[in-house]
Amino acid sequence: MIELGLARITRLLKDTQTPWRAIHVAGTNGKGSVCAYASAMLNAGNISCGRFTSPHLIDRWDCITINEKSVNEDFFREVETVVKTKDQSEDIKASEFEILTATAFEIFNREKIEIGVVEVGLGGLNDATNVLEHPAVTVITKIGKDHQFFLGSTLEEIALHKAGIMKNGVHCIADGSNTTEVLEVLKMNAAEVGATSLLLVPQDADSAVQVRNVVAKDELMDHQQMNLYLAFEAVKEVLAHCYPSLDPLRLLPSIPNTVPGRLQNLNIRSLTDNDREILIDGAHNSQSAEVLGTYVDQRLREKHRPVTWMIAMSKGKDIQELLHCLLRSGDNLVAVDFGPVDGMPWVCPEEADSILSAARGLGNISDCSQTLTGNLAQALQLAVQISDGGPLVAAGSLYLVSDVLRLWKHAELMKQEPMNNT
Repeated sequence: MIELGLARITRLLKDTQTPWRAIHVAGTNGKGSVCAYASAMLNAGNISCGRFTSPHLIDRWDCITINEKSVNEDFFREVETVVKTKDQSEDIKASEFEILTATAFEIFNREKIEIGVVEVGLGGLNDATNVLEHPAVTVITKIGKDHQFFLGSTLEEIALHKAGIMKNGVHCIADGSNTTEVLEVLKMNAAEVGATSLLLVPQDADSAVQVRNVVAKDELMDHQQMNLYLAFEAVKEVLAHCYPSLDPLRLLPSIPNTVPGRLQNLNIRSLTDNDREILIDGAHNSQSAEVLGTYVDQRLREKHRPVTWMIAMSKGKDIQELLHCLLRSGDNLVAVDFGPVDGMPWVCPEEADSILSAARGLGNISDCSQTLTGNLAQALQLAVQISDGGPLVAAGSLYLVSDVLRLWKHAELMKQEPMNNT
């Protein structure tokens, strides 16, 4: 279950030194992308770098990378066992995420990394990752409504939690496209804690044009460009203080074209026997769903041809609000669920019937829309069949995206086995 607070993680790490410096990233949307961009740039500069993001994508240990490679499963389990033993012997009763955070930090220590890129799990102020007392720089991405039960019902309340990662004497870089109310909270908190500065990107930064010229990725959406600016400014800050001989602009070409699970095109021939692509995206709140809906409208949607959506959601989400951002008149919907989430037993999928019912309530989906649960491979086949050659999108939950990628990875390995045996 989710238990916020720093008391348990502090006890768990009381004998663990953190000699590495951190880029600590909070926000509602874009955190994972900022972390992926920043760690890729650091790796390109031959800086030993660890990255910790959540949730995991395919395997529980892939949320921890060293120099852009996921840690080995055996190594992960070895370190995790040490952390769990300490938790039990000292009766700390740490949560699953606190165990995972402590495992990541211990792996960073053993691998002797120089810089850790750390994504907040939930909120910021009371998140386990906020045990980091002396980060090199803090970053706050776009803030929207999500996890209101824990963070509050207003943007201002949520922003205050996110701003909790700011530290005295540490620079903070924030998404300047946030609402005026959010920016006021960030400015107030920066002044209260004594942050060295609060840099709003791109308006306070003079490097936006330089970044665009170097990267020259015209296909990037506005939110992707913003995430890139944030990552660049964070790395620029780290380099200025720790590696002054490195030019951050020279590291920019190393950023990945695609962040797994975010606007990722996946060929699913190995799953459906059709040479088709599906766009997968973990959009799971209204803000990210609005961005995805815009992307699909501008880049995928074809005249006189509906989009076929395969959608699952976690319980507690505003179903109608998310669907309103995604579905257009005549679109097809295959409502599905996702399987158990390793290490996160409290996460449960919304009933597929509820998703379909909410979509019908909006009054704009096709008559062939339906539910199919318990068999994702069949659901993909059904979506391909219904789409009749039109665009395919899987969205609504990172856990659904994880299931699709896990299924795809297994199918690709099975396809290669006969080739390896010849």
